[in-house]
Amino acid sequence: MHRGVEVGIYLSPGLDDDNFVAKALGNLAAFRLQGERKEPLRWQVLRVQGSGGHHHYRLVVSHPQRVLDLGFSSALEAILKDLSNESVDQLRARLAAAEREGLTPVSLRPVALEVDYWRDDFWNWLG
Repeated sequence: MHRGVEVGIYLSPGLDDDNFVAKALGNLAAFRLQGERKEPLRWQVLRVQGSGGHHHYRLVVSHPQRVLDLGFSSALEAILKDLSNESVDQLRARLAAAEREGLTPVSLRPVALEVDYWRDDFWNWLG
């Protein structure tokens, strides 16, 4: 499988069920893009756990047979931006409708944030 495209899912602080919102946004965005492009896609919704209990979400999408084109990332970000205006209840309804249309949502996958200090901008600053 070819390397995919990775985009951030940015949520407002203080959401009651941020895990559900991230899962719904990621699944709905990937499913919608799959339908628009009429090609099979694979995706994962990641909860990236950092130090100190902080976390953020990422959506990783790939095509099983080929490398994705350059416009793919911007199309995915546009769909996420469109979906970001939805309330939690609207996302639940959209997710249920997408499941009736054939979406099998992927579960939220927890991963640990691994910092690569050697690729940090600090080293560029040192010269």
